[in-house]
Amino acid sequence: MEPNKVVARCKDGTVLKGTTIDFSPNKKDFHLELLKGEIINIDVEKLKALFFVKDFIGDKNRNDIYNDVVPGGGRKIQVKFKDGELLTGYAQSYSPSRLGFFVIPADIQGNNERIFIINSATEEVAFL
Repeated sequence: MEPNKVVARCKDGTVLKGTTIDFSPNKKDFHLELLKGEIINIDVEKLKALFFVKDFIGDKNRNDIYNDVVPGGGRKIQVKFKDGELLTGYAQSYSPSRLGFFVIPADIQGNNERIFIINSATEEVAFL
């Protein structure tokens, strides 16, 4: 199984980068192998979101433009996090009673392939 490259953004502002092979949207924890090789257990409830990325470098100067259409991506959705960040993308399913949900960003040129958003880190979720 090919590991997923992920960036874990925690509710406390901590950012962790590494790979995982056992993340599941139905599990409350998973293992993250950090870039230095250390393997740690991640409690999903401590996360704001888990970003599945193309690479770990990204472009900090790039401004995401959420205008792309993602065929088969589901309904267009805007997420406002409790820290004020806004994210727009497409979600196949969303239920506030679940731990979280996947979003495909509406900026396909960006570094994020998909994002698992933790419901408890959101202030508002709206369909566009």
